[in-house]
Amino acid sequence: MMIWRSGMIVALLLSLGLPAEAQRKVELDDLKRLREVSDPQVTPEGKWVAYTVTVTDTMEDRAASDLWMTSWDGAHNRRLTWTKESEHAPRWSPDGRYLAFLSAREDQREMEQVWLLDRAGGEAQRVTDLPGGVSDLAWAPDSRRLALIAGDPDPSLPAKGEDSTEKKPRPIVVDRFQFKEDETGYFDQRRDHLYLFDLRTRKAEIVTPGPYDEAAPAWSPDGRSIAFVSRRRPQFDRTDNYDLYVVELTAGATPRQLTTFEGPDMSPDWGSRAPAWSPDGKLIAYVQGGKPERIYYAGQKLAVVPAAGGAARVLTASLDRNVLSPTWAADGSSVLFLLEDERVYHLARVPLEGGAVERLIEGRRAISDISGSAGGKLAVAVSTPAHPTEIFAVEGRELRKLSAQNDAWLARVRLAPVEEISFKSRDGTEIHGLMVKPPDYRPGQRYPTILRIHGGPVWQYYNDFGNFDWQVLAAHGYVVVGANPRGSSGRGEKFSGAIWAAWGQKDGEDVLAAVDHLVARGIADPNRLGVGGWSYGGILTNQVIARDKRFKAAVSGAGQSNAFTGYGTDQYVKEYEAELGQPWAAPEVYMRVSYPFFNAHRIVTPTLFLCGDQDWNVPLINSEQMYQALRSLGRETQLVIYPGEAHDIKRPSFVRDRLERYLAWYGKYLSPQQGAAATQ
Repeated sequence: MMIWRSGMIVALLLSLGLPAEAQRKVELDDLKRLREVSDPQVTPEGKWVAYTVTVTDTMEDRAASDLWMTSWDGAHNRRLTWTKESEHAPRWSPDGRYLAFLSAREDQREMEQVWLLDRAGGEAQRVTDLPGGVSDLAWAPDSRRLALIAGDPDPSLPAKGEDSTEKKPRPIVVDRFQFKEDETGYFDQRRDHLYLFDLRTRKAEIVTPGPYDEAAPAWSPDGRSIAFVSRRRPQFDRTDNYDLYVVELTAGATPRQLTTFEGPDMSPDWGSRAPAWSPDGKLIAYVQGGKPERIYYAGQKLAVVPAAGGAARVLTASLDRNVLSPTWAADGSSVLFLLEDERVYHLARVPLEGGAVERLIEGRRAISDISGSAGGKLAVAVSTPAHPTEIFAVEGRELRKLSAQNDAWLARVRLAPVEEISFKSRDGTEIHGLMVKPPDYRPGQRYPTILRIHGGPVWQYYNDFGNFDWQVLAAHGYVVVGANPRGSSGRGEKFSGAIWAAWGQKDGEDVLAAVDHLVARGIADPNRLGVGGWSYGGILTNQVIARDKRFKAAVSGAGQSNAFTGYGTDQYVKEYEAELGQPWAAPEVYMRVSYPFFNAHRIVTPTLFLCGDQDWNVPLINSEQMYQALRSLGRETQLVIYPGEAHDIKRPSFVRDRLERYLAWYGKYLSPQQGAAATQ
C-alpha cells in the first residue's frame, strides 16, 4: 500500500506544478527498487483485477511475490498478501467469492499448495496438503471443485512430520532418454498428474494415474470434462509432440486424444496458458506448433478442435508469426491472442470462421499477459522501454492504466531513451535492433559501445523494459546496441531457421553489422567496442570473438563453444539430434558449430566467463572449457561461478554482483570514464 501512496503523492505534486524529487541516472541500487508486475486476473463480474507483484527481499536475499488487486477504474490498488513467503498464480472462483493462489508458506518441504482468500474477509487458508506439491490449478464452473496438477512425492524428502535427519540420500537411477533438466535436476519415475479436488471434503482424487506428465488443465463450461496437455506415448522423452486430451469426470473414464498433429500442440515450453473452451463448450482453442524436426525454429499457429472429436482447424494459417495465449471473445464469435511481431507483442483476434487477423492493440510495446471476464472485459500486462510492466484495461482499441507499481520510482530516475534501428547485414539482409545512448549523450562525439546479444536463439529484443542492465550501462557512459539477427523470432519461420546447424555464421555477420552501423553513424568509437550475452547470447559472443578481433572486452554468460561437450551433459538431447545429428554420425556438423573452441587460438579479446554451478541448460563445463583454453593460451580471462544457481541467476545479491562485474570488466578495457572521443 505504501508504494501506491507514494505514487499518488508524486502524481499530485506534478499535477499541482510543484517540484518532485530531482531525477537522477539509473544506479545499481535500483535493482531492489523495481517491481515486476504479472499475471492479471479479472473477477467474473469484471469489477477488479488481481495480479502478482515481485520485489527484492534484501534481508532474505531472494525475490518475493505478493498478490495485489486493482479496481476496474484504477482508483484503488490493494495489497492482499503480506507474508515473507511468496504467493503467485491468483485465480478467481467463477462465483467471485474466492481467490485461490499457490504458495509454499507453512510447508516444511517447501512444496507449493493451494490457498484460498475469501473476499468476505479473513486470513487465507491452505486447502491442499499434497506431498508432491501443486504446480497448477483451475476452478470448476460450480466453484466447488478444483482441477490440480500435482506431482508424485519426492522419496528423498522427509514425509510430513518426519525428522529430516532420518532420511538418507538414495542412488539416482537413470533410464530415460532425456534424463535431466535445468532447475529440476535428474529425472526419475515421478510424474505430474491431473487431480480433482473437492473443496467441501478437502479430498483430492487422482484422475490420470500412470507413467505420463500432464499440464495446463481447463474445465468445460458444463463442468463435466477437463482438457489438458500431455505426451501420452511410448518414449515420450524423445519428442516434444504434446497433444490435447479431454477426460470426462465419470467413473472409469479414460482420456480422449483430441489433436493428432505430428508436432507440438500447446507445449508447456511456450509459456502459453491452458487451452481455452468456447463459451458453448463445442470447441477448444489452442496453439499449434510446427513440424517436430524444426524444433524451436518452427512457427506457432492458432487452432481450434471440436471437443467431441474431429479435425482441427488452423485459424492463422497464412500468418507467419507466433501466437500465444488464446482467449475467446465473450460471444464466441472470435478468438483473441497475443501476436508476436517485429520487436513487439500485439493483442489480436481472428474470426472463428477464419479470415484476416485484426490487430486490436498495436504500438511499439510488448503485451505479455491477457485475462478476460465472462462479461467480456479484458485486462493485459504491458511494458515499454520507458516503463516497466503494469496492468491495463482494454477498451476498444485503447489501453487504460490500472496499476502504478513503478510510477514513484520512475519519477525519481532519468532513463536513457531506447531507439529502434535498422541496417543491412553483409549479404544485404535487413536487420533490426535497439540502441540506448547515455542520458547525457552529445551528438558529434563517439562513445564506447557494447554489443549485447540475446539468448534463445529463437527470441528477440522487444520494445519492453526487459533490459535493465542496458540502462545501468548507459548511465555509466556506454552506448548499448542489441540486434535481432537471423535466428530471432518475430519475423517468420524462414528468418528464424536461417541459422540451422550453422551457429555463428549469418547471425554473427548480422550482429557485427550493428556495430558497423553505429561506427558509420559516428556514434560508436571503433577503438572501444565490447560484446556480451547470456545463454545463446554467450554462445554467439564466443563465435564473434573467435572470428573478429575488433572487440576490446567480452562477457560470455552461460555459453558454449564445443557442441561435443554439450551432447549428453545438458537438457537438449532432442534438439541436438534433430538439428546436428548424433556426434558420432555427423562429426563435421558438430565441428562447424564448435568453431570457437577449436579456434580458441584466434581469440585475443579479454573475456569474462560467468555461469551458475547448477546450470543444466548450458552447464558450467562449457564455460570452464573456454576459460581453460584462453588461460592456457595466456589470454586475459576470468571465470565467475555462482554457487547454487541454475541457468537464470535469481539470487538478488548475485544478480547485482553480475552487473557489477560487467561494469568492472568493460570499464577496465573500454574506460568510459575518460569521456567520449571526438568524431573523426
